[in-house]
Amino acid sequence: MKPTPFDYTAPATVGEAVALLADETREAKVMAGGQSLVPMLNMRLARPELLVDITRIPELGRLHVDEEGALRIGAAVGQARVAADTAVRDGWPLLAAAIGHIGHPQIRHRGTVCGSLAHHDPAAELPTVALALDARFVITGVHGTRTVTAGEFFVATFSTAVEPDELLTEVVFPPPRAGHGWAFDELSRRHGDFATVGVAVLLQRDPGAGTVRTARVVFCGAGPVPVRLPSAEDALIGTDAGEQALAAAARAVHAGLAPGGDVHATAEYRREGAAHLLIRACITAWERCP
Repeated sequence: MKPTPFDYTAPATVGEAVALLADETREAKVMAGGQSLVPMLNMRLARPELLVDITRIPELGRLHVDEEGALRIGAAVGQARVAADTAVRDGWPLLAAAIGHIGHPQIRHRGTVCGSLAHHDPAAELPTVALALDARFVITGVHGTRTVTAGEFFVATFSTAVEPDELLTEVVFPPPRAGHGWAFDELSRRHGDFATVGVAVLLQRDPGAGTVRTARVVFCGAGPVPVRLPSAEDALIGTDAGEQALAAAARAVHAGLAPGGDVHATAEYRREGAAHLLIRACITAWERCP
């Protein structure tokens, strides 16, 4: 199939872009990398009358660490560029690792970080990492700019806090957390497929006691939004992340995770896979703790 007819424009400023999105006389869609939008156009799942290409807006192509040490990624910044950036790999290795699980190199070269976040497929890697790292989302409309947390941003499957007349202009990752080990792991049918289920783990070691001081466990493919599981985190905190603690965390997954079933996997398969992934990711994260 081919897309229905549409107009195309490439504004030079954010103001021009949001003005086009706010025009109620025709439906508009934002295009950056197009890795999600173009297939939807071809299958006619999306039928916009106007495509607003934001890749020629200079400020949206910025990738930098600000004066407070936070990582700021503009809406037109490609995934491959982020994953290859030295500052990202050193300060936010969980983000770089998760990007490596997205599709194939061609997709990561064209796809954008903000595009994947705004599209919000619940099986995607980046929403999970955004929640694990407490990312903030900068959203701009004709009436101004607002910032929301990751917990507020993801609303439901393919739905976020961005309104039709607004643009996600930037995602901000807080400064790196000292003393943390990290891991991202996922289960998929084939390399490059969306995750059947996946997990992001952050563990902080208490250097005096040699135990887990803080833990963050977030799953993808386990619900309509990224799923944080505090019960699994509690099972790890205060322990040496050994066999008993990992078994308790796995039991917390079986008791607390409620994924859906579909043609790709049953709910029980996802739950069992999530428990095994969590154990493996926790071992890796603990080994990486300084």
